[in-house]
Amino acid sequence: MILTTTPTIEGQPIRQYKGIVTAETIIGANIFKDLFAGIRDIVGGRSGTYERIIEEARQTALQELQDKAQRMGANAVVGIDLDFETVGANGSMLMVIATGTAVVI
Repeated sequence: MILTTTPTIEGQPIRQYKGIVTAETIIGANIFKDLFAGIRDIVGGRSGTYERIIEEARQTALQELQDKAQRMGANAVVGIDLDFETVGANGSMLMVIATGTAVVI
């Protein structure tokens, strides 16, 4: 299945629109990850722990988006938009929302 942020797929005309498809993922960072990320903030540098959390949440949302599109009979999702938000007490959780249009090419 092709997943893309573009509204079309070059050389592949859209034959049928199946509809809007959405997926949401919420993932939390545990106390140990928060502690190590806080230390990283003090000494400087990138937080590999949070980068991995963001990557995991993004991949999970895109996989769910793909699964939903397949159930709709689509073989591609175009116009994908990813939104990232923090939720929960003190922003302790990361929410990723993926939306797009399920299509048949």
